[in-house]
Amino acid sequence: MKKQAIRYKQTRVDGLNIFYREAGEPGKPAIVLLNGVPNASSAFQQLMNDLKEDFFLVAPDFPGFGNSDLPDPKQYDYSFHNLSVTVEHFIDALKLQHPFVYALGYGGPITFRIALRRPDLFAGYILQNSNAYEEGLGPAMHDAAPYLSNRNAETEKLVKPLLTLDGIKLFFLNGAKDQQAIDPDHYHNALYYLSRPGQQEIQLDLLYDYRNNLAEYPKWQQWLKTTQPRMLLVWGKNDVFFPVSAAEAIQRDVPGAELHVYDTSHLALEEFHVAIADNIQSFLKN
Repeated sequence: MKKQAIRYKQTRVDGLNIFYREAGEPGKPAIVLLNGVPNASSAFQQLMNDLKEDFFLVAPDFPGFGNSDLPDPKQYDYSFHNLSVTVEHFIDALKLQHPFVYALGYGGPITFRIALRRPDLFAGYILQNSNAYEEGLGPAMHDAAPYLSNRNAETEKLVKPLLTLDGIKLFFLNGAKDQQAIDPDHYHNALYYLSRPGQQEIQLDLLYDYRNNLAEYPKWQQWLKTTQPRMLLVWGKNDVFFPVSAAEAIQRDVPGAELHVYDTSHLALEEFHVAIADNIQSFLKN
């Protein structure tokens, strides 16, 4: 009989309250699930229900996201480097030993940064619609390029719409196979969190910092080629941010990576969480 439930917890990391979802039993293979904009750890709610009988699952909200603390940007640097340090300390605080990592969207740059610092931390990698290659940048990222190269009042106008309901729907609905299969509560809840006081500054700071991820791409590519990590790629092929070309570039440098492509959006779990759970079960049990 299935009895495991998702639990909603907090822990102190770097002086901040970090909220996280937890499911499954400690002692089973652990998976850390990382996602940022637009829906933080809530992106994994359905997947965690799918996998909770066989794995120990932990999904934190990054500082400034979801239900975690929102420190003032004057006190906390909203950069991918700093978020990766906090996430690394979170993993250590929970005493997770050699977990697998599931990295979606902003979770990818955070994962790559941790992996380069601590190459033995993760047992394997599940990447979904994240990126490490110029050729993996989709049209929405190309549209943001002027902002990444020169942040000013005019270029901010190009990216601020991403924080509106229509912008958030790009993640959920643009390229989805069946929009009626996607719960509208999910994107309205994301809008709520991204509309809180201070969120615009936080998200604009972090998006602007994506330029530093672009500068790190060659290092991540070399790491992929050199280490040939155990890797599963699950991809929404119609993603306007990181389309399937991003996954194909990774697989080119890591030929052993297993790739599954779905006819959907950036947030492939919205439509295909059951199939992706099956992919993960097969991948991690081999």
